[in-house]
Amino acid sequence: MRPYHEWKGISHRRTRVTLAGIEEDTSKAIPLLRRMTVQRMAIFRALQVGDMLCAVPALRAIRAALPQAHITLVGLPWAEQFARRYRHYVDAFAAFPGHPAFPEQPVREAELETFYTTMRAQEFDLVLQMHGSGQVSNRIVTEFGAKAVAGSVVPGSHPADPGSFMEYPEEGAEPLRLLRLAEFIGAPSAGSHLEFPLTKEDERELEASGLAAGLVPREYICIHPGARLRDKCWPPQRFAEIADALVDEFGIKVVLTGSAKEADLTAQVAACMRHAAIDTASPLSIGAMAALMSRARLLVCNDTGVSHIAAGLCLPSVVVFSKADMQRWAPLDQDRHRCIWDPEGGRAELVLQHARVLMKI
Repeated sequence: MRPYHEWKGISHRRTRVTLAGIEEDTSKAIPLLRRMTVQRMAIFRALQVGDMLCAVPALRAIRAALPQAHITLVGLPWAEQFARRYRHYVDAFAAFPGHPAFPEQPVREAELETFYTTMRAQEFDLVLQMHGSGQVSNRIVTEFGAKAVAGSVVPGSHPADPGSFMEYPEEGAEPLRLLRLAEFIGAPSAGSHLEFPLTKEDERELEASGLAAGLVPREYICIHPGARLRDKCWPPQRFAEIADALVDEFGIKVVLTGSAKEADLTAQVAACMRHAAIDTASPLSIGAMAALMSRARLLVCNDTGVSHIAAGLCLPSVVVFSKADMQRWAPLDQDRHRCIWDPEGGRAELVLQHARVLMKI
């Protein structure tokens, strides 16, 4: 299989003659989706929850541009539930077995050959690489055997078809970077907002858990002290300070959220608080936790996937950053979602100031 810069795309070359009599290729100015018919498409993005949610505006744009196409999302195994939730944008899902250069999961070597054979059997018209700069991911998607490949390339690269590969943006919010890629191939924006549709299954799971029993909508706040990477977490005592202060000022209940793996963190926050808190850290699904959050008045959390869930739910939030690029990962609506840079854990008063403002929305 040829590397991505030698793929056999559909060029549909068009030319014009300049005043100097020189023939000039104009096909590069025509977006890819106008140069070819796409009936079967794959989108590659093998990342975690927050990264996937940031891709929703781009997925929305692509679906609007290709309403009849069959679109397969290729991602990490957990993202099968993501594909089901966004079935209005994605028709099918394929689990990616991993790559040594990607840290998100160990490579499942035994599944690689079957995976690539299955991808080639799909006979995709187009594969869109939506997984970073393309240094590794462009080679991966080329192995899918599609008629055409598109995506991002490292700045300074010179792909054979510049009309299919956009220079990877070094700056900007992640949803807008991905939306720019969708627009580049010919899928106009259908809005940059995130969305997190809740399902009846989410509501049933939450009800069956009993964790929301007695909670009145907008009479509680959610504190989410965890993150997939523990070194991104704000100190538990800082979350406790914020929670206690908001209880004192607003008479609000405090719900501590997290996965079962984060139960130690929620327990630490509860132990540091003067007021009683409802600890809901448990094996709840992402959807059931989102249903719990959707009725809250405010979320206070680290820079992690739940901040993008809050953006999709239009739930006001204060997000504490300590390591990640805040310009890239902060929610776009900076009125409803306030982001604070605090790697040292010393800006609790500023976090509280923003929380007070959002409690009044």
